[in-house]
Amino acid sequence: MIVRQAANVLEIMEFFAQTRKPATLAEIADHFGWPRSSTFNLLATLSEKGYLYEPRPRAGFYPTPRWLAMARMISEVEPLPPWTHQLIADLSAETGETASIVAPAGVMAVFIDVVESKAAIRYFATIGHRVPIHATASGRALLLQYSQEERDSVYRKIEFKQYGPSTPISIEAVETELRNSISRGYCQSFADYSRDLAGAAIPLPIGDRRLSVVVAGPEFRIGPKVPEVAALIARTVDRLRPKTTAA
Repeated sequence: MIVRQAANVLEIMEFFAQTRKPATLAEIADHFGWPRSSTFNLLATLSEKGYLYEPRPRAGFYPTPRWLAMARMISEVEPLPPWTHQLIADLSAETGETASIVAPAGVMAVFIDVVESKAAIRYFATIGHRVPIHATASGRALLLQYSQEERDSVYRKIEFKQYGPSTPISIEAVETELRNSISRGYCQSFADYSRDLAGAAIPLPIGDRRLSVVVAGPEFRIGPKVPEVAALIARTVDRLRPKTTAA
């Protein structure tokens, strides 16, 4: 269930992130197809709370640095260790594909750090991108870190859908794929969720945090190399993970 008012605030911020320039009330309302009155109320509220300002008279609204300050304070509480970004940067550079760090979010897996491929045809993923936890390699690498009781609790909340021909559409199918992942030493996906997309992932627990690392790209390019990519992920994790700490 989406709370529309909260979604509107986030959509406004994404709008400014994409346009990177001030926008008037009319421009924002027209972009989203919102009534002018409700758009005015939303912008006025954000301005009153110190999150928007008018850089020049009648030139439109733009976010204040308060968003950045808040984001920094939040991220400082539980930051990813620096080596994890180096991990995905190295993996992306060596494979030419998109590499990401992924965390659980209920029945979804959310991307919390991404290095995108530079190829014209690539897996487009950004921080905050969400995918079904049961229907993706990155998500199943998270489920492997759950107890059976915890997985059963997640399964009860999943709406199993046939996203692709190989999507696991039952609890039994997901559990079978998890057992296969343990046997082969990594999780894989061949258009299980996203059409023509393949990937390899392994669990990346850091302290008590359940994370996974995934490399994904077009199936025609990465599909035949999934075992090699998985082995590369494991070697790179072993090379970069600090040996004296859990992080």
